[in-house]
Amino acid sequence: MGARLLVAAALLLLQAAAWWYGNGPGWIVAVCGALVLISAAAVALPPVSARGGVGAPRWLLTVWADLGVFAVLQVFAPGNLNFTPLFVWPVLLAAVIGPRLLALGCAAAGTLTLLAAAWHDGRGALATAEWMQAGVTGSGLFIVAWLASHLTARLVGEHDAARRSQQLADLHRQINRLIATGLGEGIVVMAAGGAIWYANPAAARMVGVDLPASDPTREADDATGAGRWLRQTPAWPPLAAWARARLRRLSGPAPSGRPVPSSELTLPLPSGAQRRVRVRLHPLGAPQRPEAAVLFLEDLHAIEQRVRTEKLAAMGRISAAVAHEIRNPLAAIAQASALLHEDEATPAQRHLIGLIEQNVRRLNRTVDDVLETARIPWPDHQPPLPALPLDQAVDDALADWLRQRPQGARLQRDARAGEATIAFDPEHLRRVLVNLLDNADRHASAAAGAIRVETAVDGGQARLTVWSDGDDIPAPVREHLFEPFASSYSRSSGLGLYLSRELCQRYHADLSHERSPREGRPGNAFVIRLPAADATA
Repeated sequence: MGARLLVAAALLLLQAAAWWYGNGPGWIVAVCGALVLISAAAVALPPVSARGGVGAPRWLLTVWADLGVFAVLQVFAPGNLNFTPLFVWPVLLAAVIGPRLLALGCAAAGTLTLLAAAWHDGRGALATAEWMQAGVTGSGLFIVAWLASHLTARLVGEHDAARRSQQLADLHRQINRLIATGLGEGIVVMAAGGAIWYANPAAARMVGVDLPASDPTREADDATGAGRWLRQTPAWPPLAAWARARLRRLSGPAPSGRPVPSSELTLPLPSGAQRRVRVRLHPLGAPQRPEAAVLFLEDLHAIEQRVRTEKLAAMGRISAAVAHEIRNPLAAIAQASALLHEDEATPAQRHLIGLIEQNVRRLNRTVDDVLETARIPWPDHQPPLPALPLDQAVDDALADWLRQRPQGARLQRDARAGEATIAFDPEHLRRVLVNLLDNADRHASAAAGAIRVETAVDGGQARLTVWSDGDDIPAPVREHLFEPFASSYSRSSGLGLYLSRELCQRYHADLSHERSPREGRPGNAFVIRLPAADATA
């Protein structure tokens, strides 16, 4: 529309100059001025959103207005002025922004106009040269209309295909970003020269960087942003040096079946610590001249943890099978020991029988723990449990335990839960408390108040604490405190704390360890926090 207005303004200037010098009538200037006004009005209209039909009102102010003005000039303008080249403009305009039928109609109208002008110039005579020129020009208009419409249709189709391809590429990019963001394996895409194109959040975590919480994928996906935060880490120089060295080795002839380069690196972290990672490099581009590479980072500590978890699962299955086989011989030993009690026995024999029974009970408890570990977890939907008074349940379990292991002043009880009740199976609560008390009895000193059992209410949460004044737990042991088969005590199965936490989680409770003092004495506290049904203290 802007080019159309420019053509109309140029035509107006030419006709105005001709009129000024007396070479043309004034009505031609008026017609050209009207064309300028119509073109300006067309520019002010909103752009064409789609190729409308032939009868759309828009074409009256564009194609047909141009064709009408040019027809008037061609037929009625005096002198030897020839406006034939202007007829190509409305035909092109119709072919580019309108349907093909409109372009062919404009070509037909232009051809009829030229024939009418030839008839008018010949004063009704069929002059062969003028009619031939009009016919050839009209044929050219039809050719221009068809070719321009065809090329425009192809251009529109290719534009639509490019837009669909771009949308599909954007969709694939979003999918790839989501997949890479959710992976636990670090991914870094870098150019052969060292420029960073992409890094996912897992790679950021492995080099010790916390991405912004608002939109970590946006920050990591931006090439400038990824290069900025990754290049500032102390882990990037050794990682980039390793990748560039491998890419240089891959620049030579590629042997068949060449393995993917991988190594184990120790990367420095911003905190001063170090992290061992396994790095794999996949080149991108030509085999002899890689243009980029994808680095895959795996945290070796996480791999070791997975291997440990798999080993623990296998050990659990084996232990459960062994426990089933041990139960029958233990039952036979316990029965034989009971029969020996019926006979007359010397004090030494009674002492030996007591040792047998004591070890049978300990083995039975270990077997029960192993089998409890191997049981299928409880379903999510459990029948409602009756409200259990916390202080009363703890006192009952504590009394049973003290009958077997008297403590005297060594154990102190601090009951501050009041009337608070909890949703917890009494037998399971007793097992958890007994496990914690056995652990405290094993590691506490013999001083008065070395073991404390405390209950309290904090808001809508009840709290049960078993504290002992034992030594601080070493960091390696503390990391695996609640894992199965993890124990620093040779006569323990290593399942007590693990089973206690599992039982607590069944009732939406949390069991944790913390180092806290009591009356100025440092000690270890195992705290159970659980929802209280009635928290009136």
